[in-house]
Formats: sequence, C-alpha cells, structure tokens
Amino acid sequence: MKIHDISQEVFSSEVYPGDPAPVKQTLSSMESGDLYNLTAFSMCAHNGTHIDAPRHFIADGKSVDELALEAAVGLAYVAECEGDISAEDARKFLCKAKNARDGAEKRILLKGGAVVTEAAADVFAAAKTLLLGVEGQTVGPENAPMQVHQVLLGAGTVLLEGVRLGDVSEGACFLSAAPLNLAGADGAPCRAYIIEI
Repeated sequence: MKIHDISQEVFSSEVYPGDPAPVKQTLSSMESGDLYNLTAFSMCAHNGTHIDAPRHFIADGKSVDELALEAAVGLAYVAECEGDISAEDARKFLCKAKNARDGAEKRILLKGGAVVTEAAADVFAAAKTLLLGVEGQTVGPENAPMQVHQVLLGAGTVLLEGVRLGDVSEGACFLSAAPLNLAGADGAPCRAYIIEI
C-alpha cells in the first residue's frame, strides 16, 4: 500500500495574499531546562492545505463542523491539467474518473496549475461533485475567486485547496482530507493524504 501525503507543512505553507501566515510559539522547551516541550500556534483557517466550507462565501452556508465527512473521505480521481479548466475539460475529467472506478467521479483532484472557470464550476456543481481539490490556494482565479466559490459551495461541493500532487499519478485513488472540527468556522486545515488503489 502506497500512501502519499498531499499536505503542506503548516509553518512554511503558502498563504493566500492578504491572509495572516501561521505563527509558531514555543511555550516550554526541554533544551532551555523546562520539564517538557510545549508549542502554541495561530493561523488562518485557509492557510496551507485546507477545506473551504460553504459558509466561506455563503452567509447561511454550512460551517466546517456541519459537513458530512463522506465529502472529504472516499474514492477520488486525480486529473492532470494546466491553466483554465473549461466546461468540456470538467466533463472529460468526470467521465474519465467514472470509467476508472465507479464513485471516483464524486471527488476530483486537479493536479497542476489548474484554475477552475465559472463554466467548469457549473459542470461540477450539476454533477453533484462532493469535493473538488486544487494545488493552488484558491479554486477560482486568484484575482476574482468569488463567483466560482459561490457556484461550487452553493451546490454543496466541498473545496480542498493547497494540496500537493506532484508525486501522485493520474487516476483513481482513495482520499482522506477530513478537516479539523472547528465549530462555526468557514474553513479548516486538514492533513490530506491519498492511498493508491
């Protein structure tokens, strides 16, 4: 069994422009003579590898603690792509995923510098995609992500942003990307990994 950690290390992780970066604080250190090591940290819920819940862009949308874990855990499909993802691309990925393994089309991971367009978001939303993941820190265009987020989150699609798929081959896999259980939060970091099948 081969497991691929597709998460960013938190303290060196990418941060969406304008968001606060993670901060690590050593509260106790055995090296300094303390009885134990103790670390505290603070971070934005959308730093590094993280889940976007509908509440991120929809005022009355579900928060992270209200999401069904089935959205973030299960069969998935890694699709290699670069640039803007068209509606045709989205349909092609969904078809390839279903043909590779029935059920994999419910969770799509876009490997490469993919930017989901509104047209592609409409296709994924209509297909009732449970989760859509990208390597970038946002699913839509960085300078205008709102519309794509509203389409996908409004349809109940959970977004997984900031994954690292460089060592993962295109095809079906098993994904685990359960977010931290943060009550009322619009997003949460996760330790995402893929198991080859």
